[in-house]
Amino acid sequence: MSAREPISVPPQVAAVAPDGRLTPRQRRRLKLQMVLRRQKPGTGSAQDFLRRRTAVIEWPDLRSILSGIDWLVVGGVATRAYMAERMTKDLDVLVRLSDGEAAVERLKQAGYTVVSRLGVPGVLMQSPSGVEVDMLFGDQAWLDEALAKPTRDAAGYPAIGLPYLVLLKMWATRDQDWTDITRMLSTASDEQIREVRAVVAQYSPVDVEDLETMIYLGKRELEPPDSPPPPES
Repeated sequence: MSAREPISVPPQVAAVAPDGRLTPRQRRRLKLQMVLRRQKPGTGSAQDFLRRRTAVIEWPDLRSILSGIDWLVVGGVATRAYMAERMTKDLDVLVRLSDGEAAVERLKQAGYTVVSRLGVPGVLMQSPSGVEVDMLFGDQAWLDEALAKPTRDAAGYPAIGLPYLVLLKMWATRDQDWTDITRMLSTASDEQIREVRAVVAQYSPVDVEDLETMIYLGKRELEPPDSPPPPES
């Protein structure tokens, strides 16, 4: 069996990382540059769909179980507070690191089981009905701010505020997370955009340039399509 040919590094990638080993931030920037070249106004979904806020997908209600513990819905489920609801495989919940074990114990008492420890501080748990719940333990510098002002989604769950959700997804490594940012910012109000800019500038200034690109791409999605040129006479 012949050895596989080495994968050549494209010039655009080599200009950033000669060995082709892009960091998540470098990969995100290349992706944004590609989208900028291709996107045209009005090429996204209909505005009424983009502005829809629903809670059609049912997730475990932890409000009574975690009563007295500050917690927030993060991840894919949290995005439904800021964009059209989408499918995701599990419910991500964020608590303070100091509250982590107490939160896990509360869930265990309610019939949840521990599946495994996560790669980040936290525990993967399963509800009595088989739903996966990632209980994440946080100690971010902004966590107290976020816990103090959650956004209530259509189901009344405490979703993490948009600026902090953008931060989390900026630091993620999946294309889906970056797409979520652009989609959420597409329908964000001017005040929400100002808040996002301020939080990113304070806690992750290296990502300010990419944030501006994402804001631009999101708003372009809502613009009316370019009119076709008039027919030649």
